[in-house]
Amino acid sequence: MVRPLAALVLAALAVAGTPATVPRAGSIRGQVVVPHTPVAAARPSVADLWTTRPDPVDRRRSVVYLDSAPRQAFEELRPGRAKMDQRGQQFIPRVLAITVGTTVDFPNSDSTFHNAFSLAPAGPFDLGRYRPGRTRSIRFDRPGIVPVSCDIHSHMSAYILVFNHPFFAVTDEDGRYSIPGVPSGPYTLAVWSEIGRPATRKVTVVDGDTVEVNFQVGRSGS
Repeated sequence: MVRPLAALVLAALAVAGTPATVPRAGSIRGQVVVPHTPVAAARPSVADLWTTRPDPVDRRRSVVYLDSAPRQAFEELRPGRAKMDQRGQQFIPRVLAITVGTTVDFPNSDSTFHNAFSLAPAGPFDLGRYRPGRTRSIRFDRPGIVPVSCDIHSHMSAYILVFNHPFFAVTDEDGRYSIPGVPSGPYTLAVWSEIGRPATRKVTVVDGDTVEVNFQVGRSGS
């Protein structure tokens, strides 16, 4: 009886020690082509009387994201921290994508006073005016698009996109993006851009594979 019992114990241990099969995630990548669009001159602010206006900003950055995400994605979000600098009379980065619960720091790296505020329903706030070298922060607890402005310098503007899932990416200077760790399944892929919104695309992600999806923003793509 000893040997059969030992054999059963060993078999049980072998089964218990076998790692469960964990489905691999896939990824989505591609490029968003956005034409260069000159920025119209904004009305001068009081500060412009003593300072040089910065060069026009580049509005070609886009955000690619899943319009809906797997259920488990909403349960695993962790509070994060991000930064939107105020430098050269611009918000840097101009486009910031974050998850719900993230705190964004707004350091003033210029030599003049700045302010950051928004009237967006998804995250209204006003950090007030503060001197160079200071930093003020705000936590974003609702998903949505939050336009950001400075009430001292009218030409300063930026956008914060707040998501309740982690499946999004901001394009690089060449318009390329990559969204890793996407569970297998069908999704709707969308693009946000200041210049235009191309039509959404249906994609199916397979475990371990990469799906290539490109977008065109402009006359023929939005």
